[in-house]
Amino acid sequence: MATASAGRSESGGGWLVFAGIMVMLVGVLNVIYGIAAIDKAGFFIADQKYIFSDLQTWGWVTLAIGIGQFFAAFSLWQGGTYGRIVGIVMAVASAIAALLSIPAYPFWSLAVFTIDILIIFGLAGSRDAQNA
Repeated sequence: MATASAGRSESGGGWLVFAGIMVMLVGVLNVIYGIAAIDKAGFFIADQKYIFSDLQTWGWVTLAIGIGQFFAAFSLWQGGTYGRIVGIVMAVASAIAALLSIPAYPFWSLAVFTIDILIIFGLAGSRDAQNA
């Protein structure tokens, strides 16, 4: 009986490690995207239509989300509940921002959205690791 509960906590812990790595990955991508968008770098296509505002505004939004994701990842790796809550909130914010930028960059947005869904699943679905 003890081995069954230990197996569940190990699998939940694995999801937390996975989610922490993915939060850091998406955080790095969002920071790079944000800085490039603020600077209006050359790899962005000119005259793209955004649902809200312009490229520079989206750059600041994604930069802020990326910085929040850094804090969440480091807190997750230290085992804090704060990291789990902030990680879910930042993944939801990143997913919404990705969906709102689909008209400008559909493949990038869907890739980031998919990773965000995996993060939410990893953080919200691993209750066994928290209870162990």
